Amino acid sequence: MSKTILVVDDSASIRQVVSMTLKSAGYATIEACDGRDALNKLTGARVHLVISDVNMPNMDGITLLKELKARPDTKFTPVIMLTTESEAAKKEQGRAAGAKAWVVKPFNPQQLMAAVGKLIMP
Repeated sequence: MSKTILVVDDSASIRQVVSMTLKSAGYATIEACDGRDALNKLTGARVHLVISDVNMPNMDGITLLKELKARPDTKFTPVIMLTTESEAAKKEQGRAAGAKAWVVKPFNPQQLMAAVGKLIMP
């Protein structure tokens, strides 16, 4: 059975590119358009990794990260932040909230897959 990765980004094209990259490596994906949508889609689904943007409407990525870490079912699920944010303060905020990796857009698919590979195996 393949591992499932939740891809959270308000840009449909980014979600599509990330999902295609992951699927070509053998992962299953669930897509969400913001943090609130992501939490709604997590009901009962076993997710092995979350890849999330930081800047999104309704619920941003850092808030989503904090919510995930507060829930018993997703407390230990690794999270990669995929974002245009590259400033140290924002990265530290993500790290403090529990992010395991920080990938800056525009991203290199090999770089993203290297981060995914360090956190879960297909």
